[in-house]
Amino acid sequence: MLTLLAGSAVGVAALWAITILPRSLPAVSALETLQPIQGSKIYDDNDELITELHVERRIFVPLAQIPQSLRDAILATEDRRFYSHWGVDPIGIARAVYQNYRRGRIVEGGSTITQQLTKLLFLTPDKSLDRKLKEAVLAFELERRYTKDRILEMYLNQIYFGHGAYGVEAAARTYFGKSVSELNVREAALLAGLPKAPSNYSPFERADAAKRRREHVLRSMVEYGALQDADAKRLARAGLGVIPAERRRTTGQYFLEYVSQVLEAKYGADLVFKGGLHVYTTLNRRMQLAAEQALRDGLTALETRTKAKPGEHPEGAVVTIEPETGYVRAIVGGYDFFRSEFNRAVYAKRQPGSAFKPFVYIAALEAGLTPATRVEDAPVSYPVGQNGQPWKPDNYDRKYRGMTTLQQAIEDSVNVVTVKVQERVGVSKTIGVARRLGIASALTHDLTIALGSSDLTLLELTSAYSALANQGTWVPPSTIRYVTDAQGKLLEEHVPEGKAVVSPEVAYVITHMLRGVVERGTGQAAKALARPVAAKTGTTNDYSNAWFIGYTAKLATGVWVGYDRPRSLGASETGSRVAVPIWVAYMKRVIGDAPPEDFPVPEHVALVPVDLDPSNECVRIVTMAFVRGTEPSVGCGPKRQGIPVPGAPGEGVPPPGAAPSTHDGAVVRPDGVQSRGGADSVGRSSVPAPAPTTPFGTEVLSKPPEPPEPPALGAPRAVRGRTGQSRGAPRPPDLFTGSDSSATRPRAPEARGDGLTGREPRTGREPGSGGLDDAPSAAVRETTRAPARAGSFGDLRPAAADQQSP
Repeated sequence: MLTLLAGSAVGVAALWAITILPRSLPAVSALETLQPIQGSKIYDDNDELITELHVERRIFVPLAQIPQSLRDAILATEDRRFYSHWGVDPIGIARAVYQNYRRGRIVEGGSTITQQLTKLLFLTPDKSLDRKLKEAVLAFELERRYTKDRILEMYLNQIYFGHGAYGVEAAARTYFGKSVSELNVREAALLAGLPKAPSNYSPFERADAAKRRREHVLRSMVEYGALQDADAKRLARAGLGVIPAERRRTTGQYFLEYVSQVLEAKYGADLVFKGGLHVYTTLNRRMQLAAEQALRDGLTALETRTKAKPGEHPEGAVVTIEPETGYVRAIVGGYDFFRSEFNRAVYAKRQPGSAFKPFVYIAALEAGLTPATRVEDAPVSYPVGQNGQPWKPDNYDRKYRGMTTLQQAIEDSVNVVTVKVQERVGVSKTIGVARRLGIASALTHDLTIALGSSDLTLLELTSAYSALANQGTWVPPSTIRYVTDAQGKLLEEHVPEGKAVVSPEVAYVITHMLRGVVERGTGQAAKALARPVAAKTGTTNDYSNAWFIGYTAKLATGVWVGYDRPRSLGASETGSRVAVPIWVAYMKRVIGDAPPEDFPVPEHVALVPVDLDPSNECVRIVTMAFVRGTEPSVGCGPKRQGIPVPGAPGEGVPPPGAAPSTHDGAVVRPDGVQSRGGADSVGRSSVPAPAPTTPFGTEVLSKPPEPPEPPALGAPRAVRGRTGQSRGAPRPPDLFTGSDSSATRPRAPEARGDGLTGREPRTGREPGSGGLDDAPSAAVRETTRAPARAGSFGDLRPAAADQQSP
């Protein structure tokens, strides 16, 4: 009776397995149309593939490209009778049952490679009897429909090897940095041992366990007949041979991570990682590699000469933008992406120090001041609020220069002059300039803004400078040129379209002033590039941030160096000492031997020799740029013996025996002929008139005539194919009657007991630096808004309306 019942049960089970169970199973014919998950392919600016964004890193390779040693290692370990069974191996099942019973726990499975493939492709990983029966039925169906080699090929391209690698090709690249076809027996044995438990046998994290597992695979290969015993023992003694993560570093990780974040925010993770997008970026691989190398070298040099706390390393960032298109050609967000994935170029917000000053001087130029305007560099004090402590901005060198031109003030980064200019022009005007140039971060609404008290990102600051290189046209920075879907349909395209935010004349004048920073000021080390460069250094007064933003006619590059948790980089580690060498080393590699290209001079700009010395007697002659109609009426004093021909910034030396002459408002043309009021004359002489007095001190200009009105700023303008036609300068407000309501003195920031000096610690001056710059200390920031926690960073989202300080 029992025998009859058992037979009936087996018969019912067999009938169910043959007739009913298959109806609930997926058709294995779906493999014919099965498409692997397609990640998004990322291309560089030459349309060459850089990488692919995957949920699963999987690269299909045909069986013919997989070495026999790897096939043998997999078969010896996973399924020795693969080529003799029909999908299910009764002998293997019996052996597994015996081994598990003998050891009292599950130590071996009886699933064949075919069964494992069905589980990977069609079933869930649960361990129920129902799932095992379905697995067996599907295995028989696979064996009936496909050849053994085809099944093995599918298996080797589907199995998971750990660390995000699916399939043998991705595994070979992950662990050994090469294609699967290049693997040797030792490497093949290591990979063959991973599918059983990838995390437990990870050669990166558990090297000893991985080595024992590899030894087991080698013994299995000997038993399988694929390897000699002596060879197996020799290979078991060898090292693992995996490639460490730092040696597997690829170029552009910070750039690519930023692009993936942009894409995911717009299209969603599913489409980005599974939809097969084709993303054509602006990345220039040569520039990116050069930027990474220059930053690593610079940070290593800094760490070598300074004392860092254990576990702390100085960090840095580099950004390069093509001004004409806004294309971001390189982004480096730190020393090493594998050490820290935080992108300091895009997300870290830090005080720019004196690197913010060009915005102040642009506002001054638009208000009618000129590079020759003289302001008294003398002590000044501003009343403050709750503690009654005055704010006394000071210069880095603790010296005062007396009457100082704006040209010299920006070259030597003179704080007191900049604050006085800011006071007269009005904080709102400077904020307006910064906003037009793409600065989206919150800005302090008090006089400390002149010394860089607002936290900005390197990307937005470099983008703002790029507009000056582009004749006042700002093109929003972009890392993506266009995107297509898996079928090639265009999803988006970024056609560079700029906005005229500063007149070409003002853009050239400030560029000419910033060239003086390189020629004579704090950025002199950049002269090593041997071509026209406009730039500005920046250093906070505790040396916690070092900046250098510089541009040529074709490229704008910014460099920042500091610690993630803000602290001093070291005494005298200024922007000129820390950031400039990185910038120069990088730009030399990028530009190479390309011929120098000068900045185009707009039609309504005049180049006039002016004396930087307060005596106005040709002691320090430099060529300054002026919006035509605002140039000084007297170029030099009566003792001048000659005037250098205007050209690139530089100090002129009067030629011996030159006949005395003055300009008296004339503009020297390249041919040496002076032009004034439409009539040409040579050797005109005059005696300079007394300079009028202004709230700044002595002003070398009388109120200038009004230049032609420019078109409205902010109108879109085509980026390529510009005709080079220049526009008039903005009409200046009446600076000397106080009609500019925003120019009234704002309340200075409240200070705590120590007051605010806006100066750096006294240290020795770097040889040949021409004076170092500085910015307000962290105390300034704390008194103007809620204090920021150390090590906190912001993002690029537009800031809310600026709030007035108390």
